[in-house]
Amino acid sequence: MKRSITLAAAVAATMLLAGCLLMPGRFTSQIDLRRDGSFSFAYKGEIHVLALSKAAEEEGRRKSENEMFEPAPCYDDDSGEKRKCSKEELAEQRRAWEQDIAASRAAAAEKKKSDDQMMKAMLGGIDPADPRAAAEFADRLRRQKGWKSVVDRGDGRFEVEYAVSGRLDHDFSFPLVEKLPMVTPFITMIRRADGGVRIEAPAMTPASNGNPFMGAATAVADEKSTKAGGEGMPVLDGVLTIVTDGEILANNTDEGPTAVPNGMANARALVWKVNARTREAPTALIRITP
Repeated sequence: MKRSITLAAAVAATMLLAGCLLMPGRFTSQIDLRRDGSFSFAYKGEIHVLALSKAAEEEGRRKSENEMFEPAPCYDDDSGEKRKCSKEELAEQRRAWEQDIAASRAAAAEKKKSDDQMMKAMLGGIDPADPRAAAEFADRLRRQKGWKSVVDRGDGRFEVEYAVSGRLDHDFSFPLVEKLPMVTPFITMIRRADGGVRIEAPAMTPASNGNPFMGAATAVADEKSTKAGGEGMPVLDGVLTIVTDGEILANNTDEGPTAVPNGMANARALVWKVNARTREAPTALIRITP
């Protein structure tokens, strides 16, 4: 478990720097997109805020562990052979070691201060070290239209229910959180001038793009999934469904379009099951009425 937490901390820190501030966990999500431009979107399940997780806290502590003085060997000036160190030599070694440790801790404290400021900026002014940070983040979501339910489950994990509907006469991205400058979208819908809509799910593919840190995240997720309540990276496990009566021009599902019983007339469904081993982000191109 110790190794898992440390690996998770390193991965979490890297992903935070890469802009992966929010990540999906276990979820179901559906997009209904009609030829006339009307749409609805729903997401129900987990959202993980990495900056509020124990893995992020562990990253700030792990470098201060295992700091023990270990004397270096002493050698005879004439023969060059190893000999027993004198008390004076050991004292000098310890003094130098203590100076190095003090300098290292000072540098670590300065870096932590800088990292804390960066994390606070990434969270839109919320201090992740504040015990009220999770409650403040949840309140911020609840203020925004579409968030039907937000429940803090601890360790940076939130159970949410989100739903909106309207006309897709503009681009759409989820989640958008007030004051957060860096979020990898779970879902984007981009309108094209020819009536096409490109739908992508960038955050639903931890193993994509050949990123070695995503491979590490997968390893942590696999270990965590076998331990209830284990600490580490979020476990990605969800289903994304698109239902549309538009013209499906392209998609990367395994099964392709399928019929929708009792759905909208002439509608077809695209279904992706995503997890820690998903290689490609769900993608579709659908033509609706311009």
